[in-house]
Amino acid sequence: MSDTIDGAELLDDVERFHRRFNVFPTEAAYVAVTLWDAHAHLLDAFDSTPRIAFLSPEPGSGKSRALDVIETLVPRAMAAVDASAAALFRSVSGMDGGRPTILFDEIDTVFGPKAGENEQLRGFINAGHTRGRVTYRCVGDGANQQVQGFPSYAALAVAGLGNLPDTIMTRSVIIRMRRRARNERVESFRTRIHVREGNKIRDRLAKWAESVQQQVTDSFPELPEGVDDRPADVWEPLIAVAEAAGGDWPRRAREACVALVTASKANDKGSIGIRLLTDLRDHVMVGIDRLPTVAILDRLNALDDAPWADMGGKPLDNRRLSRMLTEYVTADGDPITSRNIRTSGGVLKGFHVDDLSDAWARYCPPPPRT
Repeated sequence: MSDTIDGAELLDDVERFHRRFNVFPTEAAYVAVTLWDAHAHLLDAFDSTPRIAFLSPEPGSGKSRALDVIETLVPRAMAAVDASAAALFRSVSGMDGGRPTILFDEIDTVFGPKAGENEQLRGFINAGHTRGRVTYRCVGDGANQQVQGFPSYAALAVAGLGNLPDTIMTRSVIIRMRRRARNERVESFRTRIHVREGNKIRDRLAKWAESVQQQVTDSFPELPEGVDDRPADVWEPLIAVAEAAGGDWPRRAREACVALVTASKANDKGSIGIRLLTDLRDHVMVGIDRLPTVAILDRLNALDDAPWADMGGKPLDNRRLSRMLTEYVTADGDPITSRNIRTSGGVLKGFHVDDLSDAWARYCPPPPRT
């Protein structure tokens, strides 16, 4: 048997292994998860590591099973539920025998609406996205404490209900899981049998990764048009893996990239400020060049499926509207503020499209085609 491992055939085997036990929502998801498994073996070849997040609105959607399969395929898998930030950064720093691949299930219990804020863990996850970032902590007793930096760079897969903090979502490949339909069949995952099968593929991935490490390190693959900024950071390592594997994988990787980035943007409502700017552009100030504040508020608060009629128990008012808009600036760099608008009934305060257009272009998603 030749010592040379065909990368494309190996990734085909990884994908087939997932398909035996996982039902993902799209073909793009199978491609992304397969490439993510392989990238975990090549972490030191990249400047950043994408998180992969299996999210769903309801339990029983296959999220935990996805992590079970991934656990058999990645190096030094560390399954975590409700792990503290301190435990994770100590593990990543090598105190327990090498950098792990962290698999964090039920992460909604950490970041969900009933869990409150968990800034230490969020900071660790965000820092670990980029090579060289460290988490600083005080170590020692009493007055003898010293500041020490702990490495945070590590591959991370998470699963949970709902959504995650925006800072984690933008660093992640998002797989929106759903419950299996009656006609969707998978094998039962038997730990005693299938962990060994997955580990054999894992060992082949590790061997292949060694053979292409330098090639991937020197690779800066061309990304699909329109994929830039944070999505480019997320997808560059995955496409680099596909390029090293060859075969049909470079094409499939770019198609998956476009599909999942587009889906992510469609699901991303942005901050409440971006939502306000977008609603003003698409629903309130359409075909006009200015509008009094009282009319803007009437139109915003009448929008269906919008938050403006119930902002903490009361509708959006002119003070909060003005405060939210002054956080953005005009094309001249001045805060967006209300100006006098002459109407048939006199002079009223309101907003001008000219003042808002630069913020619309910079922050809002592309306008609808119709």
